[in-house]
Amino acid sequence: MGSFEREGAETTEALPPPPAIPPNVIPLRAETELITETVKKVAKPKRVPMARPGNGSKGQKIQLLTNHFKVGITNAGSYFYHYSVSLFYEDGRPVDGKGVGRKVIDRVHDTYDTELDGKDLAYDGEKSLFTLGPLPQNKLEFTVVLEDITSNRTAGNGSPGGNGSPNESDRKRFRRSYQSKTFKVEISFAAKIPMQAISNALRGQESENSQEALRVLDIILRQHAAKKGCLLVRQSFFNNDPRNFTDLGGGVLGCRGFHSSFRATQGGLSLNIDVSTTMIIQPGPVVDFLIANQNARDPSGIDWAKAKRTLKNLRIKTSPSNTEYKITGLSENSCKNQTFSLKQKNGRDGDGEVQTIEVTVYEYFVNYRHIELRYSADLPCINVGKPKRPTYFPLELCSLVSLQRYTKALSTYQRSSLVEKSRQKPQERMRVLTDALKSNDYDADPMLRSCGISINTQFTQIEGRVLSAPKLKVGKGEDFFPRNGRWNFNNKKLVEPTRIERWAVVNFSARCDIRNLCRDLIKCGEMKGILIDPPFDVFEENPQSRRAPPLVRVENMFEQIKSKLPGAPQFLLCLLPERKNSDIYGPWKRKNLAEFGIVTQCIAPTRVNDQYLTNVLLKINAKLGGMNSFLAVEQSPSIPLVSKMPTIILGMDVSHGSPGQSDVPSIAAVVSSRQWPLISRYRASVRTQSPKVEMIDSLFKPVSDTEDGGIVRELLLDFYVSSGKRKPDQIIIFRDGVSESQFNQVLNIELDQIIEACKFLDEKWSPRFLVIVAQKNHHTKFFQSGSPDNVPPGTVIDSKVSHPRNNDFYMCAHAGMIGTTRPTHYHVLLDEIGFSADDLQELVHSLSYVYQRSTTAISVVAPICYAHLAASQISQFMKFDDMSETSSSHGGLTSAGAIPVPELPKLHENVSSSMFFC
Repeated sequence: MGSFEREGAETTEALPPPPAIPPNVIPLRAETELITETVKKVAKPKRVPMARPGNGSKGQKIQLLTNHFKVGITNAGSYFYHYSVSLFYEDGRPVDGKGVGRKVIDRVHDTYDTELDGKDLAYDGEKSLFTLGPLPQNKLEFTVVLEDITSNRTAGNGSPGGNGSPNESDRKRFRRSYQSKTFKVEISFAAKIPMQAISNALRGQESENSQEALRVLDIILRQHAAKKGCLLVRQSFFNNDPRNFTDLGGGVLGCRGFHSSFRATQGGLSLNIDVSTTMIIQPGPVVDFLIANQNARDPSGIDWAKAKRTLKNLRIKTSPSNTEYKITGLSENSCKNQTFSLKQKNGRDGDGEVQTIEVTVYEYFVNYRHIELRYSADLPCINVGKPKRPTYFPLELCSLVSLQRYTKALSTYQRSSLVEKSRQKPQERMRVLTDALKSNDYDADPMLRSCGISINTQFTQIEGRVLSAPKLKVGKGEDFFPRNGRWNFNNKKLVEPTRIERWAVVNFSARCDIRNLCRDLIKCGEMKGILIDPPFDVFEENPQSRRAPPLVRVENMFEQIKSKLPGAPQFLLCLLPERKNSDIYGPWKRKNLAEFGIVTQCIAPTRVNDQYLTNVLLKINAKLGGMNSFLAVEQSPSIPLVSKMPTIILGMDVSHGSPGQSDVPSIAAVVSSRQWPLISRYRASVRTQSPKVEMIDSLFKPVSDTEDGGIVRELLLDFYVSSGKRKPDQIIIFRDGVSESQFNQVLNIELDQIIEACKFLDEKWSPRFLVIVAQKNHHTKFFQSGSPDNVPPGTVIDSKVSHPRNNDFYMCAHAGMIGTTRPTHYHVLLDEIGFSADDLQELVHSLSYVYQRSTTAISVVAPICYAHLAASQISQFMKFDDMSETSSSHGGLTSAGAIPVPELPKLHENVSSSMFFC
């Protein structure tokens, strides 16, 4: 066969094949011989995360327990062998469905035990398979037959009637062909991974191999859970046990399960087990789910176009046969009007062709199958067939299978319900984890046994230290110490209160006694040192506007304001009728901040008391340029290393659209400290970028030879102006939301952009950097043994469960009032400034006390919280643009290339340096 006759090959012009390469020659890339100066420049050494220079010693020692369980390995000299797996149907088509793979490999394991040398297999459910020691050959091929293939998760490959009809007599005839399938399995050697790599990692020598070896152990845990019929979500496992389900409303259940993963720590290898929650679709009758999901009164209120989108690809069981299928769509017509061709049992026409008659799905089930249908006649049928060969079932015969993930964004109500219902006090969480370890019964897993792995069932004991709270300064030169991570402003004045002269109230139809509200606000302000004049006016929304779209309501309100106010107000207090997610919020903020440069505070007053008003005033004061409290050390400037030289602190975060929206741009926010030596005042710079991209791409954006439109330049210039014409000699970067696999990108891509932005401002200037990543979504928790309380605020842990080599520590800066405290895991990737472990931990602890919106220590440093707030507030700007109304929910990269990312409107210069995000 000629080279260009191959199927799908390019047929334009066949070139002769390249000459064969002799077996002992390694081909070179042509360019490597021409290393020019520019290439040398590019190939500068990569930065890697720094090693731990030492441990901290400050603070009161405290004995703690952690949810890491010690792992012993006796077989460390062995090798894991990695094989790649390819699955094909009998006719050579590759298997595309998920879920069938595990069944096929299980069957291979049962059928070909001797050919596999009796080895246990660890399979990841997709393309990789691992064994301890090698299989007899580097390439193996097997054929297996699976019966009853329709009742697995990829059900619906074969249409049960073969001709679009769910016909029982046909099914008997077709049973062979569709209920058993033959698979070809190819297993070929890919790599060899020494288990020794795990012990190397424990000594701090991490490598590709050690990550792979730990991945194999994690895959064994996943497989162990899969065999028990669990739903697997990355390293979390969920049992089909209704006791773990909790109703979140809208047809969605919270399902409680467990996370478990192996981790290399200073104290050796440990298994980290934690409670984990995911969302699943309410199992049971499809109609019940739809009614709950759409909040309908009964089936007649269901929006079927919406139902079709919601149901697509969900798995159902049909009664009475109890067979499992995947939903492909809904019928165009109702059950009593939807027809299909039914083959006649014995009837053939003159040419010997099988005769068919047209019947409705309703008639077929009632008259031919003798199944009573109570309510399906006027509702659409569920289609489980192929587009050209539909297979219909009446709605009431279909039930949703349990443990199907719900991946769309939760409503505000669902989210708060989830948070509330998944909370557990420390003691309860410890009990649940101990039970989980017992019921998982890892000792019985043959693969773990053959690796010589044993798992201790006791929580690991560790030593933490509790740092004392920093001293704060409030008004009138008063000092005070927070107690248990909190303080209040009772009988205290704010350290720098503002004066509010020109302001007004705007009421978007919230029911409220505005005169009393203003009187109480002014009185409360006076107690805190904020002098507030009476408001210029109260603007009530015209009742006719209430039904208009949000943008129109905001426009109308502004027309009213402009006609009555003599000039731009200093401040607007805005009353919204809904507590959360008001659709006026985004357009209102955008109009004020981008077009007019007016500071605004939105409230949805339900219970207005002194505490509520104080919290509102803290935000207003910070937004208008005041300060509520300072750290004593920033005022007397005595922060180690930071007070000695001009230092800017950056907080960086990227917020993404919710899971279902792949075409909503991501928003990168960077906040920066200003007015050095202060570390309490910040401003923000925000940009849009491509959806779901985690690295910030606009830190440095040269527009011409002299112009940089990036984020960092804007922040550095502000620092320079606000800090008495000083350039920062030191730049401290706190980065949120990146995983360990992205640390090198932060160090090499983002940091490089920041350095370039500095050089662009001044070629000779080279500041020193400190780069710290903060992680909140990890699974390490700490407990006080024998105490029902959470760990005290200020608890820091930098030994035993921390990384064997890297410079990381855990900190619980806040007082955990509800549930179990989640520590923040800080990773110090680079330190050119030269902090001692104690000074750095002290700085991080102090930065948890400068958050102006609350009178408590917060769980992660303030600059990161501010970046998060700025990104989410500005993302509301975008929400009501045309893009989100019309775009489909699964856009992303289309064949036409990347979707252009819409730019954000620029903030008005009056507010661009303010803490508008507070």
